[in-house]
Amino acid sequence: MTKRLSVKFKNNDTFANIAGPSDKNLALLQKLMGVKIFSKGEFINVKINDESLEVERIENVFKALMEIAAHGTNIQERDIIYVFKQCTNTKTCKDIVDVYIDKTEIAQTGKKRIYAKSMNQKEYFKLIENKTVVFGYGPAGTGKTYVPIIRAAYLLKTNKIKRLILTRPVVEAEEKLGFLPGDMRDKVDPYLRPLYDGLYEIFTKEEVEKLIEENRIEIAPLAYMRGRTLDDAYIILDEAQNTTRGQMKLFLTRLGFGSKMVITGDITQVDLPRNVKSGLRQAIETLKGVDDVGVLEFESCDIVRHPIVQNIVENFDNHNEK
Repeated sequence: MTKRLSVKFKNNDTFANIAGPSDKNLALLQKLMGVKIFSKGEFINVKINDESLEVERIENVFKALMEIAAHGTNIQERDIIYVFKQCTNTKTCKDIVDVYIDKTEIAQTGKKRIYAKSMNQKEYFKLIENKTVVFGYGPAGTGKTYVPIIRAAYLLKTNKIKRLILTRPVVEAEEKLGFLPGDMRDKVDPYLRPLYDGLYEIFTKEEVEKLIEENRIEIAPLAYMRGRTLDDAYIILDEAQNTTRGQMKLFLTRLGFGSKMVITGDITQVDLPRNVKSGLRQAIETLKGVDDVGVLEFESCDIVRHPIVQNIVENFDNHNEK
């Protein structure tokens, strides 16, 4: 049985924003929902052939998009996908609208303000601000590393923290570090390069180099953490899925007074030998629920890169499950 829905728009600007250039966004909504959409004047008419698809849900999606557009957001493909996938009932729709309207500011650089872009990013940021140790894990492109690095860099720039330590395990391929050219920094920089990218959004390259010289920023492989107590520092461990259980325990027990730790990774992308269990997976299983420890899992719908990345991740995950 065919169901129909008619949605009235507040004004032409709101309609044009949601529809997108050449109705590109409407075409995407049709594809996602499996419906037919016809625009006429100030109305959009939706023809629903899938009996399992609830009219209320589709109406809520359009209402959420209208509210987001009315508050000045330029609706992109990524917003259409995110709102549709997450807006499953009245409460989640309200939460999504809040992401766009009641914005959570992570950092500011010049005139640019950086905000959380998903419900999970908002929750993640809240955990980072309020917990001493936080685990953020999930697929690439969700902001699990970007959010803490941008926040920490901003706090360092505004002198709200004394020191920033960025580290990740070096999982060697066929070439051993000892055979690579240059000094130790030259050898490990290619492994740590992604950590610099977030810093360069807040600092210039020259500022980063100066802060490294002053030891206010330290970027080093995880092996360099052994035997140390890290006081008064903001510490980020990236690619933590490639830590062994021993390495993860070693890292967590470096925590000193006045410090914060954020551990990020993707437990589906482990590069360790097949018989070695990821330290990140064990830490999440062991420490979830422990006082002053926060754990947040990102999902494919949180990906803020090109929309096709969501499809790639979801298809790979579905293939692995089969």
